[in-house]
Amino acid sequence: MLDPDWIRAHRDDFDLLHVHFGFDASTPEELADVVAALRETGKPLVQTVHDLRNPHHVGRGLHDEQLDVLVPAADALITLTPGAADEIARRWGRSATVLAHPHVVDLEEMDRRARTRRAPRETGSFRVGLHVKSLRACMDPHTILPTLVDVVGRLPGGVLQVNGHTDVLDPSGAAFDAELHALLRSTPDHVDVRVHDFLSDEALVEYLAGLDLSVLPYRFGTHSGWLEACRDVDTPVAAPTCGFYAQQAPVHSFTLDEHRFEPEELAQVVRLAYEERPLPAPEPEQRRRERAELDAAHVAVYREVLGA
Repeated sequence: MLDPDWIRAHRDDFDLLHVHFGFDASTPEELADVVAALRETGKPLVQTVHDLRNPHHVGRGLHDEQLDVLVPAADALITLTPGAADEIARRWGRSATVLAHPHVVDLEEMDRRARTRRAPRETGSFRVGLHVKSLRACMDPHTILPTLVDVVGRLPGGVLQVNGHTDVLDPSGAAFDAELHALLRSTPDHVDVRVHDFLSDEALVEYLAGLDLSVLPYRFGTHSGWLEACRDVDTPVAAPTCGFYAQQAPVHSFTLDEHRFEPEELAQVVRLAYEERPLPAPEPEQRRRERAELDAAHVAVYREVLGA
């Protein structure tokens, strides 16, 4: 759909174009052609600004150039947090409607889990999760891993579960990370390393629900769907201070960005998550209400840009 020819050929098949993701592979010039085709066919552009910094790009230059095309051209802008809206206003002089991130786990699955909700640490262990996906540029597990190994090892029943994708941790993998592989080979017994391919949706939900704390190893970013999936299954999250994760939802915050890491802050939030009650998670009915409110809010945005 991000193609001028598609837009012209399908002008009678859609009312507006709403962009969330998917423009990574488009050059700024190609996006400008998309905007021109929308103007030519009289179709409004709505953009939800999820990422103010692309988590897959080492540098921010290309994503900034792409946003410099889309954000000024959009007939309406949506984002997920007040902080992101403030940055949009500062950088482009545009106002964005703030709409919270919806649930990620299916509502029916949330209902089932709410009926069988486990007590925190009922197994006698405290399981902290660090997930090493096919390494995105924003991820920095190398920096926080030694702190997590140390602090979790000092907790009664503490287990640090490190899940890594095969292509990252298998020596034959396309994105093999030798440094991380060496770090994990020398970890003590309380570190549970699991190497696997991409998890299915069902397996991912089971994995997240089995954690007592999920630690996000991001040194830059904006918002997180992973954070929301954790909340859907009652798993607290420790999130870095980069981006707007703490505005997105209640999290345990620790200092980590492209310039600073405070290991004692991370250690403190792990201990806090161990000692205190879990952070409040939304109930399924709350997520249903949020979903209905978000539906209505999107309808209002669409009606406005269509002049309805």
